[in-house]
This record gives sequence, C-alpha cells and structure tokens, in this order.
Amino acid sequence: MPKPSVAELRPVVHPSGLKDRRSGEHWAGRIYMREISLRWTRHLVNSRVTPNQLTYLMIVAGIAAGAALLVPGLAGAVAGALLIQLYLLLDCVDGEVARWRKQTSITGVYLDRVGHYLSEAALLVGFGLRAADLFHRDGATTQWGWAFLGTLAALGAILIKAETDLVDVARSRSGLPAVQDEASVPRSSGLALARKAAAALKFHRLVGGVEASLLILAAGVADFVHGDLLFTRVVVCLLAAIAVLQTLLHLVSILASSRLR
Repeated sequence: MPKPSVAELRPVVHPSGLKDRRSGEHWAGRIYMREISLRWTRHLVNSRVTPNQLTYLMIVAGIAAGAALLVPGLAGAVAGALLIQLYLLLDCVDGEVARWRKQTSITGVYLDRVGHYLSEAALLVGFGLRAADLFHRDGATTQWGWAFLGTLAALGAILIKAETDLVDVARSRSGLPAVQDEASVPRSSGLALARKAAAALKFHRLVGGVEASLLILAAGVADFVHGDLLFTRVVVCLLAAIAVLQTLLHLVSILASSRLR
C-alpha cells in the first residue's frame, strides 16, 4: 500500500480545531511539532506499529529524559531536552496514526494520560537528583534536600494534571456531559481577573515537560559556564515553588468556576 502524502494525511489526522484547542494542544505542537509529526506519521501508518505501542515509546522517552539528567554536566541537560522533544513528537504521532487507521480507543487515551503523568514527574525528580549532586561533582556529599524539592515539584505537576482530569471523572459519575471551555471562568469577577492574569503570564506552564526541559537546559548551560550547580539549584527552587502555588490556585479556580456544575 503506498504511503499517503502529507496533503492526504492532514485533514484526517489534524481535524478542524485540533491546533486551536488552547486547553488541549501544546504551543510547541501548534508552532512546529505537528508539522514534523506529519512527516513521521506518513511512514508509520502502513507499518505494523500500533498507536498504543507508540504511546509506550512516548512513555519510555519521557522517563528516559528524567534519567538522562543524572548524567553530570551539560551532556545530561542536552540529552534531557532532546528526549523531551522525542516524547512530544511521539505524543503527536500516536494519535495521528490512530486517527488515520480509525483505531482510537479508551485504552489509548488512558495510556496517554498515564504517560504524561509519569514522564513529567520523572523529569522533575531527575532534575532534583541532578541538583543533589548524586555523583559528587560539586562537593563531597549528596545534598538530598534538593532531591526533595525536585520530588515536590513532580508531585505538584501530577496534582495539577489530576485536578483537571478529576473534573471529567466527577462530571461523568454525576451523569453530566464533558465540560466546555467557557465553564472554566470563575464565577467571582475578582478570581476571573486573577485567572486571566495568570493565564497571560503562563508561569504555571513552567512545570510542564517541554518548558521545564528548556529551563533545565538553560540552567545546565549557565552551570557549565559558572562551574558549579548554582543555576540548577535556583531553578529547582523556582519549579517547586511554582508547582505548590499552582496546585493550590488551580484547585481554587476549579471550585470557583462552573466546571463542577
């Protein structure tokens, strides 16, 4: 069977509105990764690789990104950032192959969500271990407090995702349809303004896989120049603080909106 062209693939695997889903489509997907993924998808749609197998590979790439951060020096930061890009690519490709073959499934959606939880948590835990200086490149002892902060950031990143996903669980168990985007606006005008300001600043995205990997890479470059782990440790503190704050603010935002009504 001949490979479909990009023009043939696009309307099927990128249905109308896919790139416009501000709450569902990552900015990297809209800007460049969806165009790259199309070129990979056309080579995979006629292969024996299943969409779920691609999702498993996505999970492996995401967890490997966290493990790569244990490699000391700039090499570990670069490897982590590249593996997160591979994770993002596979996250696009698995769904595109599924849509072309009409093999979308609840199992696929579930694995995708589990993959996001595991991968982003692994990245932040790996970053905390990197800051702890596991192999004593910046001191005589391992400073486990930094590993704790990385784990705290990972827990916050998971909880933020869980808070969003549990809205659908609560609505489904109550017999309600899926929530609409407009329901996310808080009923209080003050909270609505605060949410709008937070959305404009987008600081909450910094604990996401792509954004965190770029921050980690920047810290790795700065540490390479500076000669220690100063910038890595500053960024670990920043990500842990953002994760804790965003977990609380996101919960308040959900409870104050119409998403549970």
